[in-house]
Amino acid sequence: MFLLPTVIGMLLLQAIPILQGLYLGFLRSRKDMLIKYLSAPWAGLENYREILFNPDSAIRSGLGDAVRNTILYTIIVTIGTLTIGTVAALMVNREFRFRAAARTLMLFPWIVPTYVVGLLWGFLWQREVGLVNIILVDWLHLFHDKITWLIGPNTLWAIIIPTIWRQWPFSMLMLLAGLQGIPKDVYEAAEIDGANPWQSFWRITWPLLKPVWAILILHGLIFNVYSFNIVIMMFGNGAGYPGKYGDLLMTDLFRNSFQMWDFGTGAAMSSLLMLAMMSLVFIWYRIFRDQLTGK
Repeated sequence: MFLLPTVIGMLLLQAIPILQGLYLGFLRSRKDMLIKYLSAPWAGLENYREILFNPDSAIRSGLGDAVRNTILYTIIVTIGTLTIGTVAALMVNREFRFRAAARTLMLFPWIVPTYVVGLLWGFLWQREVGLVNIILVDWLHLFHDKITWLIGPNTLWAIIIPTIWRQWPFSMLMLLAGLQGIPKDVYEAAEIDGANPWQSFWRITWPLLKPVWAILILHGLIFNVYSFNIVIMMFGNGAGYPGKYGDLLMTDLFRNSFQMWDFGTGAAMSSLLMLAMMSLVFIWYRIFRDQLTGK
């Protein structure tokens, strides 16, 4: 009975829209059916065939690039945020002067809304007047010519770096909580036994933080696959196209659903993405089951 309000809320806010989305994927819903989108003609598996098997389909033309970019983006961002977050957590877990102020300042990127991050870094990456090129070329003289970040092969890095910058404080915060939950007596006993800091990290810190890393990996995989705000705001203030080198699954889905008004195919693509993510979560659980269950 105590759980009933939560169950009802989840049915209203999650289960019903998911079922509507699955149903919409079997309809031929276009711009003319915007108001009565669930009353569109039945299309069966036509939308799925357009995505998976029709080489002339508009939504399939850029799908391969979006899938490749999303995989690279997700892997690099997840590893980057975990690495920086781990180093930062180990640093601020130590006793030093102004530690509280340092922790607060390190949380600043995470506090900034994602759409603001997209706008901000969109200006920073500008070729002629962007601060990144000014620092790299004019101040440090690391390159002879200014780099084009928002067009071409560098586009994906122009998306990855701001995302890591925005997300690593969250990893730091979670890992710092995990570090503070480890009893100091364990480290003192290891020090008495002659363990150096490196050995203490691998024999104590690493095993005890595995459940936290497991949750952060899952959060990173899901959050990064569904990334949207930074990319869409960086290129054209919400209406731009990042090109084949920077297009992600969510921007590709958004463009085909809400700019080309192909709701049925967009819903089918969303269903396929949800199925892929469920499979990914299943694999994640199989890998980290022992750390999560404590067995």
